[in-house]
Amino acid sequence: MIDKQALTQFIESQLDGTDMFLVEVAISADNEIKVEIDSMQPVDIDACIDLTRKIESAFDRDVEDYELEVGSAGLTSPFKVVRQYEKNIGNPVEILTTDGRKLKGTLTDADTEGCEIEIQQKVRKEGSKKPVLETVHERLPYTDIRQAQYHLEF
Repeated sequence: MIDKQALTQFIESQLDGTDMFLVEVAISADNEIKVEIDSMQPVDIDACIDLTRKIESAFDRDVEDYELEVGSAGLTSPFKVVRQYEKNIGNPVEILTTDGRKLKGTLTDADTEGCEIEIQQKVRKEGSKKPVLETVHERLPYTDIRQAQYHLEF
C-alpha cells in the first residue's frame, strides 16, 4: 500500500509556491488514491494533469500498483480545510452545526480556530407584534461545525 504520509508530503511540496493547496488524500484498501486540491482561483484540468504526472513519476506503479485520481474540490463539496473557508469569505454558505442547526448566510471571517457567518434572523422587538429581520454575526469554532459548503441559490 502507498505510504499516505509520504504521498501527502510529496503533493504539498509540488503545490508549494503556487496558489493551490491540498484538501484531501484518500487511499482505499485496494490502493485507489483520490487527491483533492483547491485554489483561491478556479483549478483547471491542466493543473490536475500536471500533478497526476508528477505523482506517477515519483511513485512507480511497477513497485506499487495503484489507481490515481486527481481532481479539484467541487463548488458544492463540503469544506475540509481552513483555506477553503478563507477562500469563501464574502460568499454565501450553508453550515450544519453539531447541535443540528442549519445556518445560511455570508461567511465574513475565517481563521485557524473557526469562522464567522452573517445571517438574517427574525427578532421580535419589544412592543412589536411582528418579528423583524435583523443581521446577526455568529462565530463558530470548527469543532461545532458538522458540515460547511458554498450555498447555491437558484
